[in-house]
Amino acid sequence: MINFFQQNRKVFFFFGDAILIIIAIYLAFFLRFDGRIPSQYFEGVFQGAIVLALIFSLPLFYFFRLYSFSWAYVSTSELISLVKALIISFSFFGATLLIFGDELIFQGFPRSILVIGYFLIFIFSGTIRFSKRIYLQLFKASPKREKERILIAGAGDAGEQILRNIQAFRNSPYSPIGFVDDSASKKGVLIHGLKVLGKISDIPSLVKEKNIESLIIAFPTAGTRAIQEAVEQGRKAGLQKIKIIPSMDEVLEGKIGLEGLREVQVGDLLRRKPLALDQKSIENFIQNKVILITGAAGSIGSELCRQVAKFNPSSLILLDQDETGIFNISEELKNKYTQLKFFSIIADIQDAEKINKIFNQFLPHIIFHAAAYKHVPLMEKNPDEAVKNNIFGTKTVAEIARESGVEKFIFISTDKAVNPTSVMGATKRIGEMMCQILNRKNSTKFISVRFGNVLDSRGSVIPIFREQIKKGGPVEVTHPGMKRYFMLISEACLLVIQAGIIGKGGEVFVLDMGKPIKILDLAREMIRFSGLEPDRDIPIVFTEPRPGERLFEEIFTAKEKILATQNQKIFIAKLPAIDEKKLNRALKQLKDETQKVEKESIIKTLKMATS
Repeated sequence: MINFFQQNRKVFFFFGDAILIIIAIYLAFFLRFDGRIPSQYFEGVFQGAIVLALIFSLPLFYFFRLYSFSWAYVSTSELISLVKALIISFSFFGATLLIFGDELIFQGFPRSILVIGYFLIFIFSGTIRFSKRIYLQLFKASPKREKERILIAGAGDAGEQILRNIQAFRNSPYSPIGFVDDSASKKGVLIHGLKVLGKISDIPSLVKEKNIESLIIAFPTAGTRAIQEAVEQGRKAGLQKIKIIPSMDEVLEGKIGLEGLREVQVGDLLRRKPLALDQKSIENFIQNKVILITGAAGSIGSELCRQVAKFNPSSLILLDQDETGIFNISEELKNKYTQLKFFSIIADIQDAEKINKIFNQFLPHIIFHAAAYKHVPLMEKNPDEAVKNNIFGTKTVAEIARESGVEKFIFISTDKAVNPTSVMGATKRIGEMMCQILNRKNSTKFISVRFGNVLDSRGSVIPIFREQIKKGGPVEVTHPGMKRYFMLISEACLLVIQAGIIGKGGEVFVLDMGKPIKILDLAREMIRFSGLEPDRDIPIVFTEPRPGERLFEEIFTAKEKILATQNQKIFIAKLPAIDEKKLNRALKQLKDETQKVEKESIIKTLKMATS
């Protein structure tokens, strides 16, 4: 029966509205004549009024999507649509009476019927739409059932929607007690019957007073500070269950709902204000173009695939030598973007012959070059492989892109390319230099984008700490003073795309990564997220910095000028001119040294080339 109703809901509401409109017009006449409708009105005027009300109202109800809504989630937006539809329909009704008032059927028509009928239809049609919500409010689940007493931090739109979702589900495991919010104007305000009980700083006292068992943080657009304070106050109150709604980027994917609630993660404490995205410019940049992403199986590459897929490219080429990673991202895209035309290719970027065939086959317009070896200590031990992949692999793809007339080549670089002290950083710096030189050659625009560590990417410190905590410790931090810049993967990739849009060729863009974070503070925070105390439940030990590592990463060199762009999160590092002859000599020397696997010579040449 329920499935039948769900499948025929539009038909049910359509005929329900038709019946209610007929009843409303009848009652309008009934009220107008104090319960004694003159017999002459039944012949023509009464029937004509019903026909006009049906003809004008029902199509407008459909046009305003009053038959395409969720019965359990009906809101004020549906009421506003109902008001608009009825204003227009009764305006047509009145205009018809004005034009054809002399016709026999409308002679003596009481004008007050328009006003009375309008309000009655609004009440009847509004009530039928809100009936399920009213029912759920009046007949909630049995109070005998144990429910989790929750406090909602954030009395804005997101908090209201979370409360509405909880109230709509009779079998919800939550029992909302109230809100906390730092806005003075919201104190004491009632939202769906629940009061804003105080500020975020009042959480510990409210937990004790109201027997609160868990906290839901509803700040989709808030920065790190508000979330940190809510988490800190929740911990101070002794709450074990602290959940959060998705960030604004995730909210854009769909409605805020109970299914979106999750435990607070380290990334939430890095959450910055939402990016000011120019959706139209991204769409113009991506839509109907062939996009090639190298390193598509990696953390950055796979997220670029997800972001690009949203903007309807004509086709998306996923290239990587990691078959498992390519299979995973391909399956994800196939299930999520059913209309997307994409091709998964297993290839090595050093294989010039195969890369050339791929370009000839697909003729890409835009390339995001994310393929690289990135693990600093490993590349110190294997500098020959770092040079072959990060330098000569990049050179192969970039030169073929230039010969193929690609519109834009966007090279993913790193803050480790600034005054590089590691093999990996030096190879990335040379990649930037090659892009600057190639940009002079023809119409292809070569653009480099630098950013720091990507939170929770493969091989980053987050999963390493997580595994160490799971084993009971110790958590190993290389040095108490070590700091790093961190970004969320989604944030970094969206900024990379925007840098690609505004780039005119030859620039090295630097993304605003906020403030650097102490690795020691990160380790302590992760331990607390596990419900444990650092140095009490899980010890923290210090090891020596690994080969190639430094205590603090730079964003610009002293020689580089910093220029602003139209996006406040993106800057340009104005680099000194590149000596092409010197770079070519270094590349030739590196080619010989990698073939002979002369590790010490390779490191020496890298230093010389990037100095």
